[in-house]
Amino acid sequence: MQVDITNQILLPPIIKKLVFRMTIDSFNNTYFFDETDNDVGLSALRTQRCVDEALHGMDDGELYLQYAQSETFSFDDGRLKNAAYDTSKGFGLRSVLGEVTGFAHSSELTDSALNRAAETVKSIKSGSGATLAITPHRSNKKLYSDTNPIGGVDFKEKIRILEEIDEYARAKDPKICQVSCSISGEWHVIEIIRPGGHRVRDIRPLVRLNISVVAKHGDRMESGYEGSGGRYGYNQLLSANNWKSQTDNAIRQAILNLDSVPAPAGEMDVVLGPGWPGVLLHEAIGHGLEGDFNRKGTSAFAGLMGERIAAKGVTVVDDGTLENRRGSLTIDDEGTPTNNTTLIEDGILVGYMQDRMNARLMGASSTGNARRQSYAHQPMPRMTNTYMLNGDRSPEEILSGVKDGLYAVNFGGGQVDITNGKFVFSCTEAYRIKDGKIAEPVKGATLIGNGPDVLKRITAIGNDMTLDNGVGICGKAGQSVPVGVGQPTLRLNGITVGGTDI
Repeated sequence: MQVDITNQILLPPIIKKLVFRMTIDSFNNTYFFDETDNDVGLSALRTQRCVDEALHGMDDGELYLQYAQSETFSFDDGRLKNAAYDTSKGFGLRSVLGEVTGFAHSSELTDSALNRAAETVKSIKSGSGATLAITPHRSNKKLYSDTNPIGGVDFKEKIRILEEIDEYARAKDPKICQVSCSISGEWHVIEIIRPGGHRVRDIRPLVRLNISVVAKHGDRMESGYEGSGGRYGYNQLLSANNWKSQTDNAIRQAILNLDSVPAPAGEMDVVLGPGWPGVLLHEAIGHGLEGDFNRKGTSAFAGLMGERIAAKGVTVVDDGTLENRRGSLTIDDEGTPTNNTTLIEDGILVGYMQDRMNARLMGASSTGNARRQSYAHQPMPRMTNTYMLNGDRSPEEILSGVKDGLYAVNFGGGQVDITNGKFVFSCTEAYRIKDGKIAEPVKGATLIGNGPDVLKRITAIGNDMTLDNGVGICGKAGQSVPVGVGQPTLRLNGITVGGTDI
């Protein structure tokens, strides 16, 4: 539900007060407000007045209220190792004047705590007033259900499913000697309040399943991992079809790696599989296309708007509007509806991901990428679901054009330097390519390069674009947020591969 009380200016004072009272009351059925005078909760009317006063004369700002529930169950080595449940609530009050930000947060939802925060954020005012930025536009579109996943499946059923995953994996192959699995769920209620009575609310579910196995043959042990998740309920996540598919794939990886040989080293052609390998694009170029790095001139892509930065045919978007996806948001953390932003179009840089402050300072019109980890953190430009669009080549055709190279299907950790785009990524599932055919699996392969260069080395783009299974977590400036990635099969020419078979 969204309530707009900014257009009441022509009403008589008594009617204006009544309408304001009614709209405030419609927000009282939340986790944040208490109209008693005992300072146990916030007063909705006094909260609005406090926000109006604290942000008067500022360029921008908002009050961000959050109530969060979360739980995690971890099952390891045939037994429940951890079960945790947590609730939290609090607010973050932010003021923006030019490039200066005032921010204060508290887990104490009281009028007195908010008043103390207001004094803090007002301290950035220099005496010369500013004009408050236009409020975000509204959208009635919902990308996910309000239903709280935590209450959807009872405690005993969650434990039973974890036990069943463990038993299923061990029975699937005698080489499986260790099984670890976990499920987690979150449910966040957020409200964003701006001066003048602009209020928006979002209710965000999030679930995730992780399955890890270890296979042993003789003295050799190898691991495999699979996971899935999104903004939906446990019933979908914990369906037998889903967890069996995830478990089968984790087992397949572990057994496969038992037969892997040392990865080659040197410069060679590399084919990236569809889906999760898009994490390389996320890290190697995605962060470099966030507005704050480009405004400050610290990105390798700064100053290149309108120029060719990738091979022809390369189109990359950041899309926060995909239903039920892990990285999607109905509204971002400043209250702006998310959108589908084209970053690179046919190889040309055409857009950055922006929050309101960076868009204003850079003269950009597109926003909707402001994200924060919680009420205790300031928003900043972040990715949502970042992926490359389809080309016109089949995966078989792309592979057939490689005489001797590497086929990378899955990635683990990686490191990226935003200032120059240099990256190192480790492959958790990869194969040799010989004469256009997938050959033996390899172990210990790493891809080394830099984002601006690798974009120009793309020589073939598949027609099989796939999004990841919903397990992405992105870190920036000490904040972690859920994200999505994706891509079609890609061929990169002349990429440096680190390996042990020299």
